[in-house]
Amino acid sequence: MSSKTKIIVLHMREIIYTVVFAVLALILILLLFFMFGPKKEEKKTSGQTYTPGTYSSSLTLNNTDLEVEVTVDSSKISSIRFTNLSESVTAMYPLIQPTLEEIADQVYEKQSLENISYSKDNPYTSQIIINAIQEALEKAAASK
Repeated sequence: MSSKTKIIVLHMREIIYTVVFAVLALILILLLFFMFGPKKEEKKTSGQTYTPGTYSSSLTLNNTDLEVEVTVDSSKISSIRFTNLSESVTAMYPLIQPTLEEIADQVYEKQSLENISYSKDNPYTSQIIINAIQEALEKAAASK
């Protein structure tokens, strides 16, 4: 009755390396899944359809005329930007470009001008920009 006893010697350093590499491999797999996994479908909150193209409207800030350009696809607002924003205008109105970008990000997300929130620092400028975007979108909807 002889029993063969096997003794396994594990070094603590090897155990720690194995655990660290297993965690890194798990993180890599999760990262790859989130990067290349199934995409969320683009949600449409607005049932509005547009004639594809680029539409512009003008706004006036203290005798300074600016053009807001809105690019739309058949059912999506693609781009909102100023076309003639010069350095002198941005020097006079330093918050106008960040305000447009803030509003544009919300419009891209909601695909609508409803429930757009704007900062309390510049509500007048925000409302003028929203009105100019609304005017351009009306042109896009009316040109069917």
